[in-house]
Amino acid sequence: MQRILHKANLLKACRLWLLPLLAVVLCSCEGSDAQRRSFSEEQRQFYPVERPATYNRPSSLIAALEDSSSYWVDSVFNTLTPEERIAQLIIIEAFSNKGEKYEADVMRLIKQYKVGGIIFFQGGPVRQARLTNAYQAASKVPLWISMDAETGVGMRLDSTVEYPSQQMLGALTDNDLIYRMGVEVAQEFKRLGMHINFAPVADVNNNPRNPVISYRSFGEDKYEVAAKSIAYMQGMQDGGIMAVAKHFPGHGDTDVDSHYDLPVIPFGRERLDSLELYPFREMIKHGLGGMMVAHMHIPQLDPAENVPSTLSEPIVTGLLKQQLNYKGLIFTDAMVMKGVTKYFEPGEAEARALMAGNDVLERLNSVPKAISAVKEAIENGDLTQEEIDRRCKRVLAAKQWLGLDKYKPVAEENLYEDLNPPIADLINKHIAENAVTLLNNKKKMLPLQQTPRMSIATLSVGTDRVTAFQRQVKHLTSKTDDFFISRKANGKETRKMWKQLKKYDVVLVALYGPSIRPTNKLGYSDDATKLVQQLAKSNKAVITLFNNAYALNQFPDIENSRALLVGYQGYFHAQAAAAEVIFGKVPARGKLAVTVNKHYTFGDGIYLNKPFMAGPPVP
Repeated sequence: MQRILHKANLLKACRLWLLPLLAVVLCSCEGSDAQRRSFSEEQRQFYPVERPATYNRPSSLIAALEDSSSYWVDSVFNTLTPEERIAQLIIIEAFSNKGEKYEADVMRLIKQYKVGGIIFFQGGPVRQARLTNAYQAASKVPLWISMDAETGVGMRLDSTVEYPSQQMLGALTDNDLIYRMGVEVAQEFKRLGMHINFAPVADVNNNPRNPVISYRSFGEDKYEVAAKSIAYMQGMQDGGIMAVAKHFPGHGDTDVDSHYDLPVIPFGRERLDSLELYPFREMIKHGLGGMMVAHMHIPQLDPAENVPSTLSEPIVTGLLKQQLNYKGLIFTDAMVMKGVTKYFEPGEAEARALMAGNDVLERLNSVPKAISAVKEAIENGDLTQEEIDRRCKRVLAAKQWLGLDKYKPVAEENLYEDLNPPIADLINKHIAENAVTLLNNKKKMLPLQQTPRMSIATLSVGTDRVTAFQRQVKHLTSKTDDFFISRKANGKETRKMWKQLKKYDVVLVALYGPSIRPTNKLGYSDDATKLVQQLAKSNKAVITLFNNAYALNQFPDIENSRALLVGYQGYFHAQAAAAEVIFGKVPARGKLAVTVNKHYTFGDGIYLNKPFMAGPPVP
């Protein structure tokens, strides 16, 4: 792990994201000063590099928070009423696809209560930019703008770039790619006038039945999760965006989704220290700016009945602040989730979250109820105004470090082009090529070399048209016959398909879920599943799963397939990379980040980097 972290630190000095020469960007960390300047100058109109002499910007956000006094912080703070200082600790949700009435409601909260920030969800980039400018213009204090964008802004906005899931990143043996991705995510955030990304997910997912983390995690190994989380965090923070790791103290080993209920974690401190807390501890050592606390009940850390960790003083203050010595900002998970609202009313929950030691309340049910409850807690002596003031100044110090003391509106000109740069596509391509994981290669089936008499069919399961995988195969071999069938196919359809495929020497099978993103349930019919099973046992199938690696368990006998690959998700570069691995155009280098079953465990992956064999595969 030290080697990995050393490489990531070297990358920070290289500033690879500034290189316009795309052909070498992912294999070199050198570039001219002119190249670096040409990219950064584009950003200066939004976030000026030059700072006033009165503010010497600290080298890290943690340093800025440790000394939260500055002329700008103090001058802004002194304009705020006690109620407005509470409001600076609140982030409200916003969408850019819900129409004028919804937007007016958000505007009312900004104007009336002077909230500290916004978390954007679904919408479009131009609409979000216009709303950001309008909301900022109406706000007494510059708003910090955030997004829950684990895979980049494309996770929330149309017409923008989405990067791979963390499980796919977990398959990489080169964490430099994750750092570079983090830097580019930061550039896209800044171009949209945003400051905080609620990422990465630093949970160790060691429970295959986990309904909420799963493919959002880098994997089940604490060392790999820590190293990859640090790489992503450092990329974003080196790019000027605050990273917020989640979900402290660890949401990986539960089969309950805290969006819908309160998970109960039975483990004690010894177990948490040995596993779940490890990535968070390492990220703290490396300058993590923000930490998100999960809604989980952990009786061995706080025996109070049904108290989620977000509202637990022993966990937030005792464990995170005092024992782990965390100096960054602490954010709650969304306060609208059932993990907190099941047992605590709006207002009461937010007051208790601040009492527990959180700095920032995210996505509330009711801003007025929250402010009222916090004021009541101050009157009752459960909180002090001095403590609210201290946290308010820390928020303002973070805003200044993020550039909000020199705020300028988001420019709409060339927004789509700037949010879809060629370098982002190239990063996605290289991640896909390095992540493809080869699990079976019986009798050296791959790399596949077509002979004049060999007949090859391709089959996409879960689509209604020929896919990118099949089109890429067409580029790599002389002739194939292409088929596709629905995930919901009935017995008549699957029997007909099996009859057609039996005559071919090789069948290249691509399995898809309901979208290009991974999922926990693929939703295959029994007949479609049986067809995959028949192909796996046919001794002629090369099967590639373009989805969550855990989904291999949804296909009986898939371990019998002649060759088996995992592409992790269905976006274009993943499909193209799998085809290229099959035909030996790129090596197979990926490793499983999780244990799927007794056949495929953490770290499995056949490294394949051999030239074509002289002749067809051994029958």
